[in-house]
Amino acid sequence: MASAPAFDPNKFYSGISQEDWNSLTKNLYKPLINKAISNHYPPGSTIKPLVALAALEKGFDPNKRINCDGSYEIKDTSMEKGTKSFHCWKNWPDHLGIKQERYSQMIDVGVVMLDAPVISGEKTSQLFDSVGVPYEVWNSLDLSKSVTGIDVGKYWPPKTLSDDAFWEDAKESLGAIYTPNGGYIDDPLLATENLAQAAISAGVTFRFKSKVIAILQEGNKVIGVELDGNEKIFADVIVNAGGPWSNQINQLAGVGKDFTISVRPMRQEVHQITTPMNLLPGPIIGDLDLGTYMRSSPTGATYIGGTEPECDRLDWVDDVEAVNLNRTKELFEAQVTRAARRFPALKIPNTASGIAGIYDVAADWTPIYDRTELDGFYVAIGTSGNQFKNAPMVGKLMTELIEAVRAGRDHDVDPVKVRAERTGNEINMAAFSRKRLFNADNTGTVMG
Repeated sequence: MASAPAFDPNKFYSGISQEDWNSLTKNLYKPLINKAISNHYPPGSTIKPLVALAALEKGFDPNKRINCDGSYEIKDTSMEKGTKSFHCWKNWPDHLGIKQERYSQMIDVGVVMLDAPVISGEKTSQLFDSVGVPYEVWNSLDLSKSVTGIDVGKYWPPKTLSDDAFWEDAKESLGAIYTPNGGYIDDPLLATENLAQAAISAGVTFRFKSKVIAILQEGNKVIGVELDGNEKIFADVIVNAGGPWSNQINQLAGVGKDFTISVRPMRQEVHQITTPMNLLPGPIIGDLDLGTYMRSSPTGATYIGGTEPECDRLDWVDDVEAVNLNRTKELFEAQVTRAARRFPALKIPNTASGIAGIYDVAADWTPIYDRTELDGFYVAIGTSGNQFKNAPMVGKLMTELIEAVRAGRDHDVDPVKVRAERTGNEINMAAFSRKRLFNADNTGTVMG
């Protein structure tokens, strides 16, 4: 198999020019992605005669016309739900519903979740079974054979670099759960731009750099918002999706007194280092045993983040506007060194590189998708750094919740339930209630 278009890797040896880098990253055909191993393509026309012959052999009427809606039904005799609907392939353009110049892509590389006491492999398997996610349970031998360059040692719990025990040899080995259908979005910013353009085509108006200074109310109902500059926008439904600013917006609305789950902003960093060529390509690694997660990119970079282990200080934020977004050498060295313990071939640079940002963290690391005591005011908050992947589904959940409440349903007493169209599973929105009991069945990390 080949990947096209190709590019000259020699340009990266001594430092690629900005012009050459732009020509690669802005190329519509994405030459930096290895199409042979990191992408999905429909089968070519050469398969058509084989499919036709198989259909005729089974007695299919060649004069019968079938309309393909982008999915097919498979009888599932192992599950009571009966049928499940599978898309022919992941199709981002179809989801958006409009033609755009460039689209982000999901890159399937698989996800490896290493064993750790904070996550029960048995519980994970049960969840995967319930929604039909394919997975494999690996022992340490499977893990070492399947993931190039990995150290399968058990080091739990994660430790600081100053702890002598951090440098001790492992006395036990780890297994893992592997999901082949996991991956990442190649360009999250482009994905956001794609969604924004789709929203605009559906009639959405964005007001960038407009600050909300008041939530307008009549009695116990919202009627709109006031922006700085004395401009008012009237609406009978408002959704607080303010991320790290969500608490401030709730305060403007005067809601939150009946919340049993608090939300709070937290500063986070994701580090970037160069990936040794022998470790490419590789799956996403969730390593709670050492307190990190990591993934590599086709461009030769590895991104490393922390999973909030006790050895890392949680950086809670009081003033979102005053947060220092510069990387810190201490955190960089700690988390990258732990990643290098898992993959000894990784090199630890002297200079910190990566990004810093702010999460909106719920006390139990589970989002709040709910109404509030103020009629017409809803919240989608406390996403805890792990809900980007769920965003399209969250839109559906919030839509059904809002429609049900507007129709007179008392969601606090009779929670809205949403039927997942592909698995048939029922999603009880009470799990995301502002009034719920603390969800003790969580990892306490960005891993969800």
